[in-house]
Parts: sequence; structure tokens; C-alpha cells
Amino acid sequence: MRNAILDTSKDGMLESIKGFLKGLLEKELVNAVLVPVELPSGNNVVQTLVSNPEKLDAANPLAPVLPVNSARIISSITRTGSSQRKIAVVLRSCELRAVIELAKLKQVTLDNLLIIGIDCYGTYSINDYSNLAEEGKSPTDNALGNIKDGKEDELLREACQVCEYFYPMNADIVIGLVGMDTDKAVLVVAETEQGEQVLEAMELQESSGDKERQAAIEKLIAERTAKKEELYGKTREDITGEEKLLTMFARCVNCHNCRDACPICYCRECLFDSPTFEFGADKYLDWAAKKDALRMPTDTLLFHLTRLNHMAGSCVGCGLCQEACPNEVPVFSIFRMVGDKVQEVFEYVPGRSLDEEMPLSTFREDELQEVGYE
Repeated sequence: MRNAILDTSKDGMLESIKGFLKGLLEKELVNAVLVPVELPSGNNVVQTLVSNPEKLDAANPLAPVLPVNSARIISSITRTGSSQRKIAVVLRSCELRAVIELAKLKQVTLDNLLIIGIDCYGTYSINDYSNLAEEGKSPTDNALGNIKDGKEDELLREACQVCEYFYPMNADIVIGLVGMDTDKAVLVVAETEQGEQVLEAMELQESSGDKERQAAIEKLIAERTAKKEELYGKTREDITGEEKLLTMFARCVNCHNCRDACPICYCRECLFDSPTFEFGADKYLDWAAKKDALRMPTDTLLFHLTRLNHMAGSCVGCGLCQEACPNEVPVFSIFRMVGDKVQEVFEYVPGRSLDEEMPLSTFREDELQEVGYE
């Protein structure tokens, strides 16, 4: 592991990080950088594959918004195989963890990727981000200002407020912000041999690390965990019992947006888009006659329970499922709570290790003895 300092005292944190990314291209350490770039309107960012250093002037990896989990983009780029050219990908923790899970599922090829993980303070909804921009305010400055002043940011998405994995895992290079005096410097850590080679080529000032950073991380983890448990308590109360569960999903219109936004749902052909769920009029009428009344559209609860069964073990808590819902069904709180319980049973943390086998795709004879037979 190699620690270095990225001086921010002259140009500020954002410009210094952009300068680091430009250096990767200028020194030909990578051929392109995948990074959020601000739209000309300033009311959103889009993930952009940049090959010209000058085009990084509009890059903003600190923008507090997550329109799409970049794991899906990386999957679309690398699923069929890697390029001989190297791509640097700048990722938040939930994106990076999803990339690792998709790599295990052979939906991402990690060859010739330089993974740059960056501490995530949290993100706003696209609407809140856009509204701030349209009011003439900088969403990035608003978020960083609240952090600097120690204020609680009420605009942070629910998923971010309870995220205890805001620091990168399994990155080649980590850009550490938490616990740092970002007006002076941010920490740059090489966690792999590839990362060390890049830092050596970038000729950054070496550092012995920062003990205050670890203390700040532990403090924020404790705060987020407490909020998470509070959310889980409310969620359990809201869904306990069949009637409450049906009420919770009553606004679902079977649009499947939550599935399409989820970085872990990757099936080329979803069961719920197949002829399995195509029925004739008589079938619906028979059901209606049998039950006296048939809720339409049908199978909304079955859809969510099936999706839970498929991806609960790998849920990284990005919360984009809820962001994508047109009717504000609180799918995140339910999926994250159930995901946590499943992951706890198997002592599994999604994205923690590339070598750690996924529990729902691996059979062990000695597991779950308490619910089995001798």
C-alpha cells in the first residue's frame, strides 16, 4: 500500500481531483476515463467516457447525485470482453461494490480497468439536485458546505443517510476525503500493484497516512448505522402482516423501473417479461370469480418477492430502485432491510472481496444447520 497527498490548497478539491484525472490521460497511463460530467445546463451530470484531457474541465466526481449506478455502464462496456486499451473508472462505493458483484456473475470484465474509488458523502435525488441548480445554487458547494459546517444535510437520499459503506473497497486507487482537511489536501492511496505503479508515475507527494481519517470513518459508520436501525424499525412496523405488506406495495403499477435501475438485476430475459405472465381474458375472469375481486395489475407483490429472492444477497444499498419508482413505493427500505438479514446469515458483505463466493450461488453442506436436518 502506498499513500500520497493530493495538494488542494491552490486550486481547491474539485480542480485538484480533475487535475489528477487529466494527468492519467496526459501521461498515457490510461486511454480513457469514465467519470460524471456536468451538463451545460448544470442541472445534472452524466457518466461520460473521456479520452481528451480538456474534456475533463466539466467533470465533477464530487457532484452529489447518482442518476445511474455506473456498474451497469461498466457491464455494458465490458460484459462481452475487455479492450486492450485501459480505462480508468471513477466510482462511489455502492457502484464499486456492485461492479465486484457483477464480476463474480461474469457480467463485468475487470481486465484493463483502473478502478478509482472515491469517498462518498451522499447524494441528492435528481429533482433536488436540479432544483438547486435552477435556483442558481451549486449542489456540489451546498453538499460540501454542509459537511464542512458539520450540518445535517436534509436533502441526502434515504439510502445515503443509512449507508455505512461510504468508503471504497477493492479499488486500485482510493481518493480519501472523510477525515481530511480538504481545503489543504486529500489522501490518495494505492491498494494494488497497479495502483502503486500509477501513483509512482504521477509523482505525488508521499504520505504516511492519516489516523484522523480512520477515526472519522468509524464515527460516521456509527451515525449511519444508528439511522439504519431506526429506519428498519419503522419498516418492520409498516410491513408486518399480509394486509400491511399489500398496502405498502399498493401503488406499484408493475412498470419494473426498480428492476431496470438495479445494478444487480442483470438477467437478459426476465421471467416477468416472458409469456409465463401472459394470460387470456378467461383466465382473469376465472380468478375474479374465484376470489370475488381481482386486484389489477396482477402479481405486483410476486414480482417484488421474486426480485428480492434473486438479489437480496448482493444488494449494495444504492437506493436507485426507489429513485426509479414513479409512485414512490418505499422499495429501498424493504430491500435493504431484507438484504441485510440475508447477508448477515451468510456473514457476507457484497463487494467486500472478489474472492468471496456469493452465498446464493454456492452450496455448503455445513451451512444453515439450525434450519436443516441431521
